[in-house]
Amino acid sequence: MSEMATGRATTQGNAAKARGRHGPWHGAPEGAHEWVSFPDLEEERTWQFDVTFLESRWTCIFGNGCQGVLTGPAPELVQGCCSYGAHFTSAKDARRVEAVAATLTPEQWQFHAKARPKRGARPNVVLKSKSGELTTRLVKDACIFLNRPGFPAGPGCALHQVAVQRGVPHLELKPDVCWQLPLRRDDEVADDGHVTSVIRQWDRRDWGEGGFEFHWWCTESPEAFVGTKPVFKELEPELVAMVGKKIYKRLVQYLQAREVALGEPAVAPGAGAAPGSVVPSAPVVVGVTRNGARKDRGATSEPVPVRLPHPAIRRKRSS
Repeated sequence: MSEMATGRATTQGNAAKARGRHGPWHGAPEGAHEWVSFPDLEEERTWQFDVTFLESRWTCIFGNGCQGVLTGPAPELVQGCCSYGAHFTSAKDARRVEAVAATLTPEQWQFHAKARPKRGARPNVVLKSKSGELTTRLVKDACIFLNRPGFPAGPGCALHQVAVQRGVPHLELKPDVCWQLPLRRDDEVADDGHVTSVIRQWDRRDWGEGGFEFHWWCTESPEAFVGTKPVFKELEPELVAMVGKKIYKRLVQYLQAREVALGEPAVAPGAGAAPGSVVPSAPVVVGVTRNGARKDRGATSEPVPVRLPHPAIRRKRSS
């Protein structure tokens, strides 16, 4: 066999191994996400959504494997992403949370006395920096609202726990940034006034420079992609609050139509699969093309898109 033939065989063998490791999406760039955008018929606005994350099975694993956002793993602290407190989006956001804090009891909130040193005083839960930035106060190196392990009500955000007790959405009681996570909305205004609103996953960079020092962050870790529903269903109340009912409905219509066209999501657990495992969807024939011509004779005549699993899942499958 010639050296050229040997090289070709090796190349083809490597390609086959890559397909076996990654599935039909093996050619996707590292960290690639799929997006959909559509115009808002009632505003000068275009909406853009991170389809890869919204279709993923990410779920919050606070207290159930979450390693926190410190510089080393700290699951025993059960702090989740509450170690640095919450940054309020506005004075209105801060006042709302302040009003909620005034309704909490010592049985519900471990640091009730820290925030209410005097009878009848306004809860001291908001800290204003020299630059005017508003955040929640920190107590014992974490948010003042975070109940710690050993507290009778259990560890976790007091505001979240009280929302569950009252049977109300937690987004009504918590700071905006807390109920939005792991979602993020960015609004970009063009010179002509047209707005592009982007709904995507919250990344390390969104925490600022300190985010790159985290030992662990959930939207890039396969351990958090073990939910039973896709994110767009799991976080429906949050998405509706961020984009409105009409836009959310249009998004869901698109994602459902896409699911019918592509089959079951690539991140859906297969029958008999271990919890948290990931299996690809039904095989989709996607041939190599050159100048638009298909090279695989057995393929269908029209191009078929391939559902792209989340980068965290693709990295897990390739390891």
